[in-house]
Amino acid sequence: MTEPRPFDVWLARRLSRRALIGGGLALIGLPHARIFASDPRWRPQASPFTLGIASGDPTPDGVVLWTRLALDPLNGGGMPPSPVDVTWQIARDERMRDVVQRGTIAARPEWAHSVHVEVDGLDPDRWYWYQFRAGGAESLVGRTRTFPRPGARVDRMRFAFTSCQHFEQGLFTAHGHLARESVDVAFHLGDYIYEGAGVDGRVRKHLGGECKSLDDYRRRYAQYQVEPELQAAQAAFPWIVTPDDHEVDNNYAGDLGAEFEPRDLFLLRRAAAYQAYYEHMPLRRTSIPRGPFVQLYRQFSYGDLGAFFVLDTRQYRTDQPCFDTAGACAGMADPMATMLGVDQERWLFDALDQSRGRWNVLPQQVMMAKVDLASGEAERYSTDQWSAYDAGRTRLLDFLGTRRPSNPVVLTGDIHTNWVNDLKVDFRNEASPVVATEFVVTSMSSGGDGSDGAARLKSLRAENPFVQFYNAQRGYVTCEVSSRQLVADYRVVDYVTKPGAPIRSIGQFVVENGHPGAKR
Repeated sequence: MTEPRPFDVWLARRLSRRALIGGGLALIGLPHARIFASDPRWRPQASPFTLGIASGDPTPDGVVLWTRLALDPLNGGGMPPSPVDVTWQIARDERMRDVVQRGTIAARPEWAHSVHVEVDGLDPDRWYWYQFRAGGAESLVGRTRTFPRPGARVDRMRFAFTSCQHFEQGLFTAHGHLARESVDVAFHLGDYIYEGAGVDGRVRKHLGGECKSLDDYRRRYAQYQVEPELQAAQAAFPWIVTPDDHEVDNNYAGDLGAEFEPRDLFLLRRAAAYQAYYEHMPLRRTSIPRGPFVQLYRQFSYGDLGAFFVLDTRQYRTDQPCFDTAGACAGMADPMATMLGVDQERWLFDALDQSRGRWNVLPQQVMMAKVDLASGEAERYSTDQWSAYDAGRTRLLDFLGTRRPSNPVVLTGDIHTNWVNDLKVDFRNEASPVVATEFVVTSMSSGGDGSDGAARLKSLRAENPFVQFYNAQRGYVTCEVSSRQLVADYRVVDYVTKPGAPIRSIGQFVVENGHPGAKR
């Protein structure tokens, strides 16, 4: 198998020296050639595990264990420009006495000294604990679990999902609460970081300008991951992640950036962003970026109870047909416009057709329901959502209605508000049958403290009777799933601009087996 090339090597092959300097990308350096000892010893009290640990992409017999070594995380990492040996172990108990596997892996400088250990040979459907060591220092102990075997009878599972954690606009208080939830897995639906330049006068401030180079993105991830609440949540259970736009550039679409830069330059930026995303997420080697391309849509099974189809609605989409929010512009009905791209859409339909899960869950990024944001006869839609890609959404919802995979549920992030929506092939027809349920999670911190949104719900429902719930506070959603029903619990904090907010539930919504549509 060919050794995958990281962004720095891809960049060197892609551009001549003249193009690299002319493109303003001289800040992206190539790996250093000097060789240091692979097992260094840090100065007293120093630890390279400043960014925490995480696990992810669980299977019935394995999981990915992740960390990134960084002695000075906000200043390039502070690591020697050479590989460093990292030992790992995974055990059946949190005291790490009943160790079932251990090994050593090299943390390489060209991947920012990140490591992704793909453990296999574990028992299905059980909890494990894990830990890293490097240079005489050791990480905290994290907890993870394997999934049940496909088809195995499962009575119950619990999962959580979250998105949109703008560092400047609020504290990660809700992550601290999420870390204490009893869930089997958590999904992050995008906007893990925000790429914009630091702004004065906010709760806290991004370091540096807008992220464009690999070093920029690495420092931004480090600034987020040094936060203890985020570290606690990432170490508490396995995560399944997918990015949205801010991991690269706000509202980007496929190979088009939002700032109208030349395509080649944007693809260089996208390559840097995708590499930094991989370096900081518990992803498998199948998701190692190859230049500006990365495989992120994928499938997970949880016994006979749940099947999860994680989507990528950024990398393959065509351009938004009109700017920001607009009326029903002609491009929204373009049959060639696509959110998923041909290959991903075909993969999704085939996988749903073959699924034997009782609940078929689609974790993805942007609102699927066709929500009209204007009052009266006028119409106004977000053109960054599925509403601007009517043909693609109609194909998907029509597939759900005609092929009838069991209990389809869509999980959505992006818009910093909580929603519950009935999904229909024809949103303009109240008599059109409901084919699926959409649960939209608010932000973790983006948008600041927020509000309960009760007054707006009435006006939204007047235009969009398929909307069952709306709320504009911060938090996350937990779901308890059984063969009989799925219960979504919307959990919020009242403020994120100061510490100490308690968590509370603002509503539970139930989808009964065989009956699409949520009831409070």
